Amino acid sequence: MIKTYKISEISSITGLSIPTLRYYEDLGLLKPARNDNNYRVFKDKDLRWIEFISRAKATGMPLAKIIEYSKLREQGDETVKERISILEQQEQILHAQQQEIQTHIDFLQNKKRYYAQLQDSYKKS
Repeated sequence: MIKTYKISEISSITGLSIPTLRYYEDLGLLKPARNDNNYRVFKDKDLRWIEFISRAKATGMPLAKIIEYSKLREQGDETVKERISILEQQEQILHAQQQEIQTHIDFLQNKKRYYAQLQDSYKKS
């Protein structure tokens, strides 16, 4: 039997609010099935997709790019190359941010070294 989840359960599992999940549905990112009472019914595959969306957002990927990726995903395996390209673009952005952060860390470490040397010279005087 296939495990199903209500939107409240998905919210609890993922940490995303119910309004956020509904918003993602409005954007076309989520397409949960509906039961006889027209309630949303999520499955494990939906949960995995929500986890991907959350991770992509955590990398700083804009929702517009996630939507683009989602549309490609819906088209099937023939779009794998385009999806890889989107992931590679985001990876390049993260590497640039990583370098910028390293530059800031280097600045702070150099300043701390300078002050440590300054303190040592005061102690010797």
